[in-house]
Amino acid sequence: MEILIKNSRVVDWSGDFLGDVYIRDGVIAQIGRNLEKNCKTIDGHGKVLMPSFIDLHVHFRDPGFTYKEDILTGSKAAVKGGYTAVNLMANTNPVCSSMETVNYVLKKASEIGLVDVHQVVSITKNFDGKTISHIDNLDSSVKAISEDGKDVMDSKVMLNAMVKAKEKGMVVMCHSENHELSSTDMRLSENTMTWRNITLAKYTGCDTHISHVSTKESMEYIIEAKKEGYNITCEVTPHHIALTDSTKYKVNPPMRKEEDVKFLIRAIKGGFVDAIATDHAPHTEEDKANGAPGISGIETAFSICYTKLVKSREINLSKLSEIMSKRPAEIIKMNKGQIKVGYDGDLILIDLEREYEINSKSFLSKGKNTPFDGMKVYGKIEKTIKSGKIVYDDAREI
Repeated sequence: MEILIKNSRVVDWSGDFLGDVYIRDGVIAQIGRNLEKNCKTIDGHGKVLMPSFIDLHVHFRDPGFTYKEDILTGSKAAVKGGYTAVNLMANTNPVCSSMETVNYVLKKASEIGLVDVHQVVSITKNFDGKTISHIDNLDSSVKAISEDGKDVMDSKVMLNAMVKAKEKGMVVMCHSENHELSSTDMRLSENTMTWRNITLAKYTGCDTHISHVSTKESMEYIIEAKKEGYNITCEVTPHHIALTDSTKYKVNPPMRKEEDVKFLIRAIKGGFVDAIATDHAPHTEEDKANGAPGISGIETAFSICYTKLVKSREINLSKLSEIMSKRPAEIIKMNKGQIKVGYDGDLILIDLEREYEINSKSFLSKGKNTPFDGMKVYGKIEKTIKSGKIVYDDAREI
């Protein structure tokens, strides 16, 4: 499989130049100017070529909740959004607590072949809050564990899980929420559990990733730990940097105050945010009406972040590439996220000047739940290329 993309503005975390990129046998083989190859060629004149995105926080609902999403519809939504790799959470049915479920997901994703999938395993078995013996049976295909959607309330259990994860070289991804305080104050709930999880990470030396950080205080704890040299990474979501609590839309953690949004953006600019992750959480209209928290966000993430962060000159496009591609790939140990010879040939072609209105009815995801419906944004993904193959083309259906 060969493909040559010519005459585009090539942007990744480290560079921004006009040129050509040649992909052969699934990897980037040559970068330059005026390249000529006897293969499929795309003229990228007037467009931007970037590394595809890696999403560290996604729900494809398979197995068990495929009426909300399945691996095929989730994969189609991902490539439409410019993603070729996703990190799937464990809150399926059954809960992903075994290699049997991991292998089911990986096999199905491989057969579909649109995106590379990593399946996260639960920290405690079946989310029971106490059993961690199943971690011993996980093989090297598992790179992260998480109790996503909840937190491990027992600190001793969490500490022991971190010790096991460190021994296996796995990342512990934390949904920081003290459930004893959730009904009292969701801000206090997030802040206290972020502090607890970071404190345990410092004690164990475990690689720890704090998911969907939404408050100023939580981010301050993370910044302090980073400055102290601990391997703490974190993500923010598009909705937590683009919306405030004036938007009445149910998501967990909830939308925060304007001062929180401004602080998260300052943290991005300061280099303390490792990733933008969508927390793509598709729901049916009925489930959403019944109070299910979450946003179907993987198809709109880039445009929202580009419009909010780059178009408004908070950061440049290379910085956005760093936190949507390079750093997420490094955290989950994938050979993606940079336009360099030898890296996976996973790229996207974007029309940055193309303004469009978000229309949830056009989502490829089963989940049409979004607070961004009707919003005008810039930056349309025109083509997504995985391993040198076009897996999404805006001009035609997949």
